[in-house]
Amino acid sequence: MILKKQNYKVDKKANPLIGILLFFISIFLFIFTIPLGFIYGIFHGLFTKGIVGLGEYLLKIAISIDQLGNVGMQHLLNLLWIKKGGYKFGNRDETISSALGRNNKLGTLTKFGAAIDKLLDFLDKNHSLNSIDYYIEPSEEILDQLAWIHIVENKLLALRPKEKSKYMLPGAQKDPKVSDVMVLTQKIMEDLNISLDISSFEYVGVFEAQADGKRPGVLVRKTCYFSSYSGEMSIDPELGEIVWLRYQDRKNVCEVDKFIFDFLKDSDQLF
Repeated sequence: MILKKQNYKVDKKANPLIGILLFFISIFLFIFTIPLGFIYGIFHGLFTKGIVGLGEYLLKIAISIDQLGNVGMQHLLNLLWIKKGGYKFGNRDETISSALGRNNKLGTLTKFGAAIDKLLDFLDKNHSLNSIDYYIEPSEEILDQLAWIHIVENKLLALRPKEKSKYMLPGAQKDPKVSDVMVLTQKIMEDLNISLDISSFEYVGVFEAQADGKRPGVLVRKTCYFSSYSGEMSIDPELGEIVWLRYQDRKNVCEVDKFIFDFLKDSDQLF
């Protein structure tokens, strides 16, 4: 999995004629410049790091070709490899294997898609699942969110929004222009009147599942953090109430939070 340092906004709609023009320009540049750059890249990798440098360079090219294939073959792959409501191929920042892995987890692969996945699994165990890239650019199919994980005596802090039956973890929408720490700290202050200790932030993991109440194939991606805090926790009664959950309450949270519950239980933090 290639970890990216930055998330990007969804592309703005462009003039189709500009797209056609840029396509032909890119093909022209590809034909006349790529061979020269490729040959130089091979020798640069060999002379700077030897075989290791060559391998690193070729791996980057392989991933880029895979990403190009994900875009170029998106309509065919969406037709042949996934069922209706599956996660769509076509994100330019994602490889074919990553999109295949997401559909594997969702159970939305067709027989043909499942056969391809099994073949890759034979060549490289859990290839598609290990290829899922949680750092691809946001899209209409992926909703980026943050969550604060706080556990006391093996009970997980959660909120029960007013007039809703499901619990939710305290958190915020991800902002590509602002660090996760700052976004989460500000939102928790607004909702719970406490100040998270920035120096104590600890990354927990990224969890992903079908988004509740959205059309099939739309996923929620939650990046979770531990952190200590200062202040006295409280919430506006108009917004809901604070609750402390055990693993048995898993049935009353959204799909992505269920994976978080499982992770915390497996790591002996939630009973």
